[in-house]
Amino acid sequence: MSFNLRPGVTAISEQVYGLHMTIFYICCAIGVLVFGAMFWAIFHHRKSKGAKPAQFHESTKVEIIWTIVPFIILIGMAIPATKTLLAMEDPSDADITIQVTGSQWKWHYKYFDRELEFYSVLASDMDEVNGKLEKRKNYLLEVDRPLVLPIDKKVRFLMTSEDVIHSWWVPDFAVKKDANPGFINEAWTIIDKPGIYRGQCAELCGKDHGFMPIVVIAKTQADYDTWLAEEEAAYLAKKAQELELVAMTMEQDELMSLGKKVYDKSCAACHQVNGEGLPGVFPGLKDSPIAVGDVTKHIEVVVHGVPGTAMQAFGKQLGLKELAAVITYERNAWGNDTGDLVQAKDVVAVQNAAQ
Repeated sequence: MSFNLRPGVTAISEQVYGLHMTIFYICCAIGVLVFGAMFWAIFHHRKSKGAKPAQFHESTKVEIIWTIVPFIILIGMAIPATKTLLAMEDPSDADITIQVTGSQWKWHYKYFDRELEFYSVLASDMDEVNGKLEKRKNYLLEVDRPLVLPIDKKVRFLMTSEDVIHSWWVPDFAVKKDANPGFINEAWTIIDKPGIYRGQCAELCGKDHGFMPIVVIAKTQADYDTWLAEEEAAYLAKKAQELELVAMTMEQDELMSLGKKVYDKSCAACHQVNGEGLPGVFPGLKDSPIAVGDVTKHIEVVVHGVPGTAMQAFGKQLGLKELAAVITYERNAWGNDTGDLVQAKDVVAVQNAAQ
């Protein structure tokens, strides 16, 4: 295990590492000189040797020395630090722009000028979290869909958030930037070699803060182009398939079966498996005005979220079929029994009304 800062795989990360080591050695030298002088003075001017304390006060010469010397040291440290910080904050002339949006507790990536965007969610088995399975090497550092980037290209990141403050941190890139709701922060990187690089949300963003990993796969340009073409085609095909669902009518058994799977994966962490929520923290859905009241209002809450609360907007996170199924499940589980069967066309109607 290494306790030092890692050099990373980018020119900036190596520059940061070099700055870190330079400042570290300067601090070590200062410590040796200061403590060395102190211990030497204590030893050679001890009372047992008959040393008599000097009687003086406010030496102008000493005041000047201990003001000028630290000033020179700080200037010597500030010059390389400023150069590195300015380089880190220069995202201009980027080849690729990625929008990174944090939400509790997942990352959303959108490739600018391309038809591709997706959510990246923790993939570690919850049985590992609960101690039922042995924890793997990359425990809590695995995702279902990693961010894929090409090497030797300047990638610009635009960071924002849908709810609370998150922080996108990949140590190997020396990139750590806050994602603030309502604001856009910028960062950038140029990856030198292919590989898999891992990071985490570095901001205390809620109860599942520790379950919000980042995985980046760096590919050669040829491999990246192939991956991007395949992912774009799959994304467009999925969107076309979604449109076909508008005319589709699903039976209750299918809606409830799929709805339970979606609920357990996306909703149970807050509202609990039994639908009773966490009193004072997350509202329950069992017998709630939302789940047994107006169905259109229920769809609006799930699709658009509730601003100012932990309720996320799932309109972009889930497909039409999943949205219809999970809303149907919430309206008919735990004794709610409204008998309402929400279809894809109902979800689309709410989405269109908001545009």
